[in-house]
Amino acid sequence: MYECLPVPFGLVRFGVAPDHPDVKNCQDKFEQVASSPRFNFIGNIAIGKDLPLANLRPHYNAITFAYGATKDRKLGISSEDRLKGIYSARDFVGWYNGLPEHQALAPDLELGEEAVIIGQGNVALDVARTLLSHVDGLRKTDMTDQALNTLSKSRVKRVRVIGRRGPMQASFTIKEVRELLNLPSVSFEPIDPALFPPNATKLPRTPKRLTQLLVKGSSTPALQARKSWSLDFFLSPTSFNASNATPCTLSSLTFLRNEVKGPDIFASSATVSPTTSEILYPTSLAFRSIGYKSEAIEGMKDLGIDFDERRGIIPNDLHGRITSLSEDGTGIPGLYCSGWVKRGPAGVIANTMEDAFDTAESIAKDWENKEPFMAGTNGWDALQEDAATKNLRPVSWDNWKRIDVAEKKRGKAKGKEREKFTSIPDMLAVLD
Repeated sequence: MYECLPVPFGLVRFGVAPDHPDVKNCQDKFEQVASSPRFNFIGNIAIGKDLPLANLRPHYNAITFAYGATKDRKLGISSEDRLKGIYSARDFVGWYNGLPEHQALAPDLELGEEAVIIGQGNVALDVARTLLSHVDGLRKTDMTDQALNTLSKSRVKRVRVIGRRGPMQASFTIKEVRELLNLPSVSFEPIDPALFPPNATKLPRTPKRLTQLLVKGSSTPALQARKSWSLDFFLSPTSFNASNATPCTLSSLTFLRNEVKGPDIFASSATVSPTTSEILYPTSLAFRSIGYKSEAIEGMKDLGIDFDERRGIIPNDLHGRITSLSEDGTGIPGLYCSGWVKRGPAGVIANTMEDAFDTAESIAKDWENKEPFMAGTNGWDALQEDAATKNLRPVSWDNWKRIDVAEKKRGKAKGKEREKFTSIPDMLAVLD
């Protein structure tokens, strides 16, 4: 298993909310696999950048791509990358979780009391909960000290989570909504009853429970709350605006109101189209949370892989076998994919696990049926010399365990589970 960072677990370590430690229990299964003498973790090696993909082909029977979605989608709106106060939710989550590439983000949460989050998935709700939670409740989590210090100075008191469709089409889950509604001293702005079907009791179990939850709202009255939040529906952003006084800093967002289409406007598949009606929300902070996107690894063409840039996936037969983009969709021997780079960035960890089982089943069946594979057999043993020539520093599983112990020791001194190293040099320094 090649990993570009010196530490394992990927999105579980750097994407799962720090106040959701139970979600990270899937690391236990990883530990079981890693304890096998047949498993080899090779961290701190970026395939395509440090080692060319073509160098791997002669030394393996099969290669499985499971590197997920490493970028976030953009809105394509003017000033999106220019004004201060506009952040990617993915970058923000990576920042407070200690992902090295985002430690220079330095979000300014002292710009004002209003924040807007564009998108209504679980990541959007994670960002909202982080902004609304009392920082003392986060100090025992593995959130980085840098993030805790920044959040302790935050002036944010009001968060709007905005979606282009309605509550019956939103992609957040019941668990995420319930946690936000139960935050102490935080109120929730009631949703217009007309946005829910009149016969909600006849809905299937999950949408019915979600509807009941949203209709019930928060137990904290607005007058007793120190912070508040809302779910705002049927709105699409059209511009990020700055004031004349602070021309480089966000001051408001303009949205177009949408109208729902279709015979059943409450169906989960209902679509929307824009109207000419606009609404402006004053805010000094905006977070873009409209999805993730996978990118091709350099050198894929050398292996005959035609990455689907439009969909952001590796073309495959839906069961993990990588195929060409030609009309016949011919399979490429020995090449497989799994996870978000296989089917797109949707679903939770359980969905990704099921998807991994599906790809593994394909590999096993192909081997059993004597389908064509690549001819290599020596694996990492044959590539170590290449790595040494390039002055690369691979990190083994035993090396990672030393980093793990050091992080837990740092955390114990601060009354938390761990204090992560937030830079690669600091991680490697443990091994010197």
